[in-house]
Amino acid sequence: MSRIATIETSVAPARVWEILADGWRYAAWVVGASRIRAVDPAWPQRDTRIHHSVGLWPLLLDDHTEVSEVVPERQLVLRARAWLFGKAEIAISLEPTHDGGTRITMAEHVVEGPYALVPDRVQEEMVLPRNQECLRRLVLLAEGATE
Repeated sequence: MSRIATIETSVAPARVWEILADGWRYAAWVVGASRIRAVDPAWPQRDTRIHHSVGLWPLLLDDHTEVSEVVPERQLVLRARAWLFGKAEIAISLEPTHDGGTRITMAEHVVEGPYALVPDRVQEEMVLPRNQECLRRLVLLAEGATE
């Protein structure tokens, strides 16, 4: 059985997408992202980037995350460097629910570097708590609880 982070919210996919499409809010929902340094103007179109820092001050590393695939209001696939681990692919999917809300899933896998050899099941277990927290924060933003 796959262990992919999933959450549901009462808000429509369009509202969740507003948060995902606002690159300046990335650090508000992504665990580990400390600050946003720049966002490409066309974000979240394919091949655009968010330039951010990770870590805790004063030990910050400048990094970036790039869009690999995008289907507005349905899916966002990101490619992020994972420091020593290599590069990770993060797929966020939005699915409308029967009551007008959204089911959000987030899957993350290392795709380049030494940890790409780790079986998907093990990778999923390792990132599940972090990804669940990312989705919890994303829902809080989408529901307006943190605005």
